[in-house]
Amino acid sequence: MNHPIQPADLGFFSILASAGSLSAAARELGITTPAVSKHLAQMEARLGVSLVNRTTRRMGMTPEGELYLEHARRILGEIDGMQELLGVSKATPKGLLRVNATLGFGRSHVAPLISRFVRQYPQVEVQLQLSVNPPALTDDAFDVCMRFGAPPDARVIARHIAPNRRLLCASPAYLKKHGTPKVPNDLMKHNCIGIRQGEEAYGLWRLTSGRGKSAVTEAIKTRGNLTTNDGEIAVNWALDGHGILMRAEWDILRHLDSGRLVQVLPQCFTPDADIYAVYPQRHQLAARVRAFVDFVAQSFAQRPGGGSA
Repeated sequence: MNHPIQPADLGFFSILASAGSLSAAARELGITTPAVSKHLAQMEARLGVSLVNRTTRRMGMTPEGELYLEHARRILGEIDGMQELLGVSKATPKGLLRVNATLGFGRSHVAPLISRFVRQYPQVEVQLQLSVNPPALTDDAFDVCMRFGAPPDARVIARHIAPNRRLLCASPAYLKKHGTPKVPNDLMKHNCIGIRQGEEAYGLWRLTSGRGKSAVTEAIKTRGNLTTNDGEIAVNWALDGHGILMRAEWDILRHLDSGRLVQVLPQCFTPDADIYAVYPQRHQLAARVRAFVDFVAQSFAQRPGGGSA
């Protein structure tokens, strides 16, 4: 009996969606582009619906294709988990691992770690995608997402990787020309470099003075004539003396150490930006996911300063 959905179709369609085109999928599968096209056409014929919108250069999922992909990836993940429980794979990390990270952090920290990871685990195939904003926690397009701040969603596992702070900073030249802020409200008189990322309120900086019961948090609405969605560009603008910047410690520590940037309002605390590895609960048993998260955590723990990012 020829069932509309066959087990082999699930992995095929997942690879096709990740590849983004018929030709790219053909290269990944080691077959010809016409063979990929034929397999897809056979799937659609059995289902009686169109899964992919094809053009000369682009390929996009239809609503039915998106639904098929969502369930295919869920089923494949559950199969991996079952194999781990049964000991079929002998806990050897292997297979496809899809990782997401933000642009700057991904380039500077995650990509080098992946390079070392695949040397240690050559049977794991890693796909790294960098994005300005982190994907939704309910998005099943990735196995592991590197994020800043603990996610509130209980449907995912968030493993703490390393501590990380957001600091205010500016170049010595800017502070010499415009003065150094003494209290949070002084920021309203300064040019502040804006970064549009994630769902955080744009231009609203929350600063806490004092500790314990005496702690006071102020929400400062900043202004400035420079805004970007790329952290590296924002840091370069601060280095050029254009204004005050709030940025993760891992991104500016070397400039603080060299004196090219100076910390502003060091007595104030900003919201934590600790680094987490986030992954769906159903992936926690997959050997490749466990191995990668452990590898990342150990790598950060071995950094100077006991894991400071």
